[in-house]
Amino acid sequence: MSAQPYDDPPPRRAAPPPTSQPPAHSPAQSPAGPPGGPAPGRGDEGPRGRSRARQETRSVGGEETVIADTPRRSRRGGGRNGPPGPPDQPGKDKGRGGWRRFIPNWKIVVAAVVVLAAGVFGMIMVAYAQTPVPKETQAEAVAQGSTIYYRDGKTVIARLGTARETVPYEKMAQSIKDATVAIENKTFWEDSGISISGMVRSVYMTATGQQLQGASTITQQMARNYYDGLSQEVSVTRKVKEIFVAVKLNKEMGKEEILKNYLNTVNFGRAYGIQAAAKAYFGDKVTADKLTPVQSAYLAARIQTPSWEPDAPALKVRFDTVVKYMAEQWPDKYGTLPQTAKFPKTKKLSMKNQLGGIKGYMVKQVKEELKARGLTEDAIESNGYKIISTFDKKLMLDAQKAVRGVTANMSNEFHTGLAAVDPKTGRVLAFYGGDDYISDPWNEPFQSEKQAASAFKPYVLAAWLQAGYSLKSYVPGNETVPKEIPGQQLGGFRNSHNVGQAVDVVKATAQSVNTAYVSMAYKLPGQLEDVKNLVEAAGFDPKRMEQDVKEHQYQFSIGSALVTPVEQAAGYSIFANAGKYTKYHVVQRVEQNGKIAYPEVRTSKSVIDPAVAADSTVAMQEVLRSGTAAGKGLGTRPAAGKTGTNNNEKEAWFVGYTPQISAAVGMYREQCVTKTGKVVQPLHSNCPITPNGKASKKYGPNNPYTHPREVSLGFEGAGPPTSIWRAFMLLAHEGKPVEQFPTKAEVGLPENIVPSPTPTPTATKNPFDDGDPFGPGDCGLVGCDDGPGNGNGNGNGNGNDNGIGNDQGGDPNQDNGIPESGDHGVLSGGSGGGAVPAAPSATPPAPPTRRDER
Repeated sequence: MSAQPYDDPPPRRAAPPPTSQPPAHSPAQSPAGPPGGPAPGRGDEGPRGRSRARQETRSVGGEETVIADTPRRSRRGGGRNGPPGPPDQPGKDKGRGGWRRFIPNWKIVVAAVVVLAAGVFGMIMVAYAQTPVPKETQAEAVAQGSTIYYRDGKTVIARLGTARETVPYEKMAQSIKDATVAIENKTFWEDSGISISGMVRSVYMTATGQQLQGASTITQQMARNYYDGLSQEVSVTRKVKEIFVAVKLNKEMGKEEILKNYLNTVNFGRAYGIQAAAKAYFGDKVTADKLTPVQSAYLAARIQTPSWEPDAPALKVRFDTVVKYMAEQWPDKYGTLPQTAKFPKTKKLSMKNQLGGIKGYMVKQVKEELKARGLTEDAIESNGYKIISTFDKKLMLDAQKAVRGVTANMSNEFHTGLAAVDPKTGRVLAFYGGDDYISDPWNEPFQSEKQAASAFKPYVLAAWLQAGYSLKSYVPGNETVPKEIPGQQLGGFRNSHNVGQAVDVVKATAQSVNTAYVSMAYKLPGQLEDVKNLVEAAGFDPKRMEQDVKEHQYQFSIGSALVTPVEQAAGYSIFANAGKYTKYHVVQRVEQNGKIAYPEVRTSKSVIDPAVAADSTVAMQEVLRSGTAAGKGLGTRPAAGKTGTNNNEKEAWFVGYTPQISAAVGMYREQCVTKTGKVVQPLHSNCPITPNGKASKKYGPNNPYTHPREVSLGFEGAGPPTSIWRAFMLLAHEGKPVEQFPTKAEVGLPENIVPSPTPTPTATKNPFDDGDPFGPGDCGLVGCDDGPGNGNGNGNGNGNDNGIGNDQGGDPNQDNGIPESGDHGVLSGGSGGGAVPAAPSATPPAPPTRRDER
């Protein structure tokens, strides 16, 4: 196809006739065709042919045509104003044909790269600017375990929660700082918070999914582990954000603060933070500031893989690497360390449960009290509290020793709760709740609610004296006044032995006379309301007291209400502390970072007058001198107290005090019975829910193999409970000065509910007549009251209250079959006074509370 003309072509003319000679040419015409064109005279230039070199013409004037003098254009290309070039030759690239035409000009490439880089940089700067520095720390990062101490604030009971203790930078050994920097981030002190090479490697490895590459600087690790908002997910987004935060933190925080936060939060395996880790691996005496270079190298080596065993081969290799790096980076300090350092020995990890034994009971009560003050268990275990309890370690062991000493030959059916309180402060000094919290978590003195029996009578005594009546008042002996009183059993309130028509208040207390105390309560201005108000002021649960008054009426005055040993120990504090009561508690104070976060709650209030407390003590001292617990005092040390035994001897008490300590002991017995009536021995004081405690398809929590049934103890309050109380109090007062009770105040005026007795002459017996001249009996003016023993020391040791033995020579656990006396009503068959009688048919007494019914 011919090239298209630039202008309209002129009319074609006929070619000149062929001749043997070429025609003459005009001087303006070229004698030859264009280079490379066809030779003249060839056969393709017939009448319709035309020259390949088209001549451009232009008209000048009329019909004259002039041949243009412009150069010819070549179809093969070339410059428009220059001669046409030769045809393309094979193998020579004269244009950008083929694959090369897809390659952009280098200038375009450079421009594109610049624009792209500027865009990326801009986006990075925007992202950097919009990435805030976190202000909130992760809860886990700053969570510090709390520690509970005995009352000395030094001896540890238990550690709770995360093992971490935050310490300031100055309290960290220089060697642990150097070891950490050497192995984790050599350029820490000079870099900007990030490592370019490590960053690139980390991003690449994460993006390609090969693994989450570490290589983070200490600043990056601290940012990730310490601040909230930086997740632990495996992603490029998280990594980039971490880098931005690290750079900003490096500008805003000093290197020392960054390293401090890092070492306080990093996981070392057994513990978080350098302080707790030092103690966990090298003992409680090794703190963060006392670490040696070798110990520091060991802990720094653990950072990479905290789960390593203490002597894992891989850990030993990394330990050698840390030592080597320390020597290379600080040759002046650690140059010889590679030659001298030996892999250190670590403390064996104790597998013993720290809540085992008696410790668990203490921890439980501390948590319960702090919970009542608004502290959740999570807060207790993560806020790094130093909790100083009220417990005395020696006295806790003394309590366990006293209980075990008396009950050693008893089966697991017998349950004992002991609590001792400082009457001046309300602090629970010691208690016995069981031998092993893990196997038997029931805490007897705090959880077992049992009828107080005659150990409740001193509160009626206090109300009597507070009302203005005196100890010299005469009160009913053999029957109540009036004869019918609400809540009485069929036939009225009675005693188990004859005490005469009238007794004074002191003797009524010493002999635990039911009829006297019911009549005294009835005589009060406010009657039972006066007693109820007093015991509620002395710390007893108001709902329980109110409910018992409704159910049992005047049985309330002789101990039908349910109480716990710790309530009784604290309640008797009003007698030991001049009438003042301070609610019992087990926490002295809670400290955090060296400051008191929760102070001791120790608000005291006056419940009775000091004179009333003094005279009440006079009456209760007589219990240990000549009454139901005669011969079980503390020798020359003044002491006072009261026995208590309920119907059928199902529950027995002794509550007593000195000016320094008030203590209560309560006992009961539970048998484990199957549905067929078979009696099975308890497992760790608990009734088994499956045979022998083994797995069973038939039995389980919803269908227990046995259930508890409370049965008679076989002894009274003057027996083992009093013996346990005495054993504990003697141990607890070792080394303490002897303090005297206040002298008798002679408060109030006599209020004789019955006339004073008329002396009845008695014949003098011949000492040589038949019978034991030194036998039991206190047959004075009022008549024989089956009072305390005569001290003949027969060795029975049965703890009876009727004078059969003085309990000072025999085994207090021995059951010689002799009926014991003291504090129960006629239904119990003994010979003492003071038990809770059965209620009338219309209002039956509450059954003894079983452990599974609370």
